[in-house]
Order: sequence, then structure tokens, then C-alpha cells
Amino acid sequence: MRRVLSLAIILPLLAGCGRTGTTDEATELTVFAASSLTDAFTEKIGPAFEAEHEGTTVVFNLAASDALAAQIRSEGTADVFASASGTWMDAVDYDPGVSDRTDFVRNRLVIITPPENPAGITSIDDLGSDGVQLVLAAEGVPVGDYAREALADAGIGGAAEANIVSNEEDNASVVAKIASGEGEAGIVYWSDISVAAGNEVVAVEIPDDLNVIATYPIAVVTGAADTELASAFVVYVTGPDGQAALEEYGFMPVT
Repeated sequence: MRRVLSLAIILPLLAGCGRTGTTDEATELTVFAASSLTDAFTEKIGPAFEAEHEGTTVVFNLAASDALAAQIRSEGTADVFASASGTWMDAVDYDPGVSDRTDFVRNRLVIITPPENPAGITSIDDLGSDGVQLVLAAEGVPVGDYAREALADAGIGGAAEANIVSNEEDNASVVAKIASGEGEAGIVYWSDISVAAGNEVVAVEIPDDLNVIATYPIAVVTGAADTELASAFVVYVTGPDGQAALEEYGFMPVT
């Protein structure tokens, strides 16, 4: 099974890199992105963008969108923010501000179980059955809030909440718990079960009328060291190559 990333990933900084954006030295672009974008951004989009922009190193900080928004507001070190929730982009838009904001991809929810599916989960209704060990992302984390909304819409919100054995910091942590057998079911994003993601779990679909579709916004953060380069990254992600990479990892286009 491939390694599941649970918190922040900071790619190694290249010696001599700076955030000044000058033409005669290496340039560093810092992208804060939702944890669910980890594989698509680090394996495809980041390397491709670097190849198109000689001398540029893309440094990713990948975590839950709520944690990233708090870090941007307190430290101001991001050039680009890609969020799994409009709520947390709104927070950054308020302080310190953003530009070039646009929705760039969508994601749907799915139930996952360990490969042996010990609780025999076959539908979302089963998550409210007595004794099911349910793992969700914590409240405030986008995928955790989306999951609770879906459970409430299914009419099992209270029963399912009583089954929660662990509140995790992001979708990757939920996948890790279920894949290791530390829980019997969880709710994560469809991108987490894509072939490209390579996670060894069983997927149980949530019907369209109960599913919650996450829309991801991306924007240049006010104070970015090189706004032209940051805008170019947004353009790449929303362009044909970026969208194709995201589709490969299980995301859906905005339109």
C-alpha cells in the first residue's frame, strides 16, 4: 500500500531559492493546498508547472483547509491557497485577502471500509447500526462537515455520531485509520479511492440524493512574493493540463 500522508508536507527547499521572483535566480512558489489534493498536486501538477517555469520550485504545504487558513492568517507565508471549502477561502479572502479566486474542481463523498469489511457495510444506513466503529474527520475540517451533513440528510445523524470512535485531522488520516483496521468505516472523498491514489480500502457509494459535493476554490493570496507567478499557477490548475491531472485522481470538473 502506498504511504498515506496525514499532516503537512513541506518539500525540501533548494539551496539559494528565494521568494523574490527575480529572473536571474531560482524562484520559490509556496502553495497551501487541501490534503485531498496531495497526490494530484505533488505527483502531477507541481512537477509539470516547474517544467514549464524554469528555475521555479513549487513548495507545498498540505493539510486540512481550516488549518491552512489559520496558518495563512497568522503567518502570511502562502502565495496560493487551494481549499476544499469555500468557507475557509472566505476566511482568507477576509484576511489577508485574495485575488484571481475561482472554483476549479469538485469532489464527492464515499464510504470506505477495510478490505475485509468486518462490519458488513453496504449502505450509508449501516453507519447508524449499533456498534459500528465509525471514523470521521473532525468538525470544522471540510470532509468532516460534509460527512456529517450527508449522515443528517440520511436521517441517521444522531445514531452515526454515537458510533464515532475517532475524529481525525483530515481525509488522509481517516483513510489511514480504516486501511490499518483501526475503524470499521469512514467517509472520505472519491479522490481517495481513485486508482491513482492507490489506497487499499473497499468503497461503498453514497447515493446522489444523499451525497454532498465539495467545490474547491483556488486563489492568489494577498502579499504573494510574485503575484504573476502565483497567477500562472492558478491558470495552470484551471487549464486543460491541470484539469486532466485532477480528473486522473478522481476529481470532477466544476462544469
